[in-house]
Amino acid sequence: MITVNQALSGVLDLLTPLSTEVIPLAEAAGRTLAEDAVAKRQQPPFASSAMDGYAVISADLRTGIKLQVIGEAAAGTAYEGAITSGQCTRIFTGAPVPTGADRILIQEDTTRNGDVITVSDNIDTSVYIRPAGGDFTVGTRVSAPRVLRASDIALLASMNIAVVTVRRKPQIALVATGDELVMPGENPAASQIVSSNNFGLKALVEAHGAVGRILPIARDTEASLKGVMDLAACADLIVTLGGASVGDHDLVSKVAGLELDFYKVAMRPGKPLMAGKYGTVPMLGLPGNPVSTMVCGQVFLIPAINAMLGLGKAALPREVATLGCDLPTNGPRSHFMRAELASMDGVLTCTPFDRQDSSLLSVLARANCLMVRRPNEAAKKAGDCVEFIRI
Repeated sequence: MITVNQALSGVLDLLTPLSTEVIPLAEAAGRTLAEDAVAKRQQPPFASSAMDGYAVISADLRTGIKLQVIGEAAAGTAYEGAITSGQCTRIFTGAPVPTGADRILIQEDTTRNGDVITVSDNIDTSVYIRPAGGDFTVGTRVSAPRVLRASDIALLASMNIAVVTVRRKPQIALVATGDELVMPGENPAASQIVSSNNFGLKALVEAHGAVGRILPIARDTEASLKGVMDLAACADLIVTLGGASVGDHDLVSKVAGLELDFYKVAMRPGKPLMAGKYGTVPMLGLPGNPVSTMVCGQVFLIPAINAMLGLGKAALPREVATLGCDLPTNGPRSHFMRAELASMDGVLTCTPFDRQDSSLLSVLARANCLMVRRPNEAAKKAGDCVEFIRI
């Protein structure tokens, strides 16, 4: 058996960043920016008012002084003239500051009678002018690669960028295997179970920027498995679910056209894991136990998607928390324990569930992290530090 790190390195070696496409900005949320986006306009494009009030000349201001209101500026409508000493313009938030003005006197610091304002005492001393280009200037870059968030989309729009270059979404074919499986909504026989791994992984990959394609269930014959695998010839990655162990009906490793790079990983859950290529398409073979599938999806499949999106080749980040209970010495394999992360008296605490069987989806559904124990790790006491991966 190889280590988890060796297995992940082997999986990532199979993958390269995908091609790019140009899409409208309105469709870019959650996509991976592949080329730097460059601002075509500065923001603000002009010196603008940060408050409702009056555009004035600072040197004019003193308690009781009267200023003549000679015009008005609103957002989208500039006052085209200039102001001189003794004058001001009514101005609203976001409006261009008129030529000659160097300060905004907020409306709360004045009284107005017709076209004349009187300056109050104890006025606010802030200038309240946003300088042109104070946020960003023409040529400012939003650097790639990055997954575009809502705030990124807003920034790009304000830069007057209408389209962006992004990585194509990875197409991932999900192949569930086994005579025991039926699809949700069907009527399973007494000896059958409902297929869950393909649906769980589809949700997982699509939450991380890929497209999951659920293919027909492959039955326990080499002909059936090869027929379904052939349907995935145009995918960027084939992921088989089950059929990766050593039983007579575990046929994935035997299918014609499959070249394996490795098989079996020193981890629990997830020991019977394999990777290689089916023809020219990278392939990842996950174990059939539901929790094993989903844990391996976190450990291997999400980094694989990141690699195809050009986000680098690396394991998911691990964080550190305080252990919430005592634990015995770990066995010879890395253990990814389903656990609950919570703040207790201001301390981030990670507590594994008592039941860790790889068939228990109800436990996985309650977990919000995987606590990671290293091979042969010594016993730990509550309060010790532990590593975890958020899920």
